[in-house]
Amino acid sequence: MQADFIMLRLGELTLKGRNRSRFEQAALRDVRQRLRPFGGIRILHEFGRIYIQLNGEPYAPIAERLGRVFGLHSFSPVYRTAADLEAIRRTALNVMRSLPSKPATFKVTVRRTDKNFPHNSMEMNHLVGGYVLRHIDGLKVDVHRPDIELHVEIRQQAAYIYSYVEKGLGGFPVGSNGKALLLLSGGIDSPVAGWLAMKRGLEIEAVHFHSYPYTSERAREKVIDLAKTLSRYTDSIRLHLVPFADLQTRLHQAYRGNLEITITRRMMFRIAEKLAVQRGAEALVTGESLGQVASQTLRSLDTIGRVVSMPILRPLIMMDKSEIMAVAERIETYPISILPYEDCCTLFVPKSPSTKPRLIQVEFVEKRLDWMAEGIEQAVRNTETIVVSEEAPQETDVFF
Repeated sequence: MQADFIMLRLGELTLKGRNRSRFEQAALRDVRQRLRPFGGIRILHEFGRIYIQLNGEPYAPIAERLGRVFGLHSFSPVYRTAADLEAIRRTALNVMRSLPSKPATFKVTVRRTDKNFPHNSMEMNHLVGGYVLRHIDGLKVDVHRPDIELHVEIRQQAAYIYSYVEKGLGGFPVGSNGKALLLLSGGIDSPVAGWLAMKRGLEIEAVHFHSYPYTSERAREKVIDLAKTLSRYTDSIRLHLVPFADLQTRLHQAYRGNLEITITRRMMFRIAEKLAVQRGAEALVTGESLGQVASQTLRSLDTIGRVVSMPILRPLIMMDKSEIMAVAERIETYPISILPYEDCCTLFVPKSPSTKPRLIQVEFVEKRLDWMAEGIEQAVRNTETIVVSEEAPQETDVFF
């Protein structure tokens, strides 16, 4: 017996009050986008639920894609029947008989959203459970730790019966809480930060600073692969590739003190903010974690962050490395991040970078760099933009 529908539960979206409809529509849009390759399905929407009518399409590949849609609390393969006691009992019995292995114990849990249905939830638990018990020998009821929990959801138009629940990603649909620009390096942290930002409903574009020819073409490909991996959780990701070698070289020639990393990061943030404004993004997202490196001490974060006026979101700020690595492995960016191709942050690192840079000192040094403002504008003008997607391996070149 093959399920004829998939029921999607929207979880946290149901707490959004007056904005609930907007979030549900965003979730519905994301589901439609992710399931475009399955032309035979039909997608239905009711209050608090999305239903996918399979029409013969296989469950497993659809479920794999649903597992990458933010905003879904859980989903289940379900069997739809008429909202009628006898039809519900017959379908429930068929579901139990079609299980891959016979359970020793079970329980029935009925949820009745149609209050006009003649039996309440408690009565239905007994009416359905008793019917199943009479028709399957050796089966017992265990309301505390059953082998199988048989769910029945009674709504106005139909009843849905299922025994299996897959956990979704949760969070909010991508784009439902705005747009931000992710500073994407080739390391472990920033892809995780981007994934967590998307989970909270942010549409992200990414910016990467490269120092070709000091860094190799493989380093560029590595970042594209990271962006492509993140694009599995959305339709596509726009990646901005900023030529940064000239700015780094000129800074290193003009100043070789312990503030070099701080000033380098401030240049990156200036460029990122300009790109964010051009692209309609309202915040920057970084993979910074408090105390992890010299540029991520509290004083450094403050001094670097003051160079921009838009919010800086740091999803990893209180996470330790093992926690970050666990997420990276889960979202499959970790194997790419550890490839040994250097990015621009490995160039011109002073022996003793400042961990407590004072803003007044940094601004004093920057005032002497009369070429910096034009260099930043030139880097923005020369930024290459590509669109990466798991669906389309070939990048599409776009230029400002």
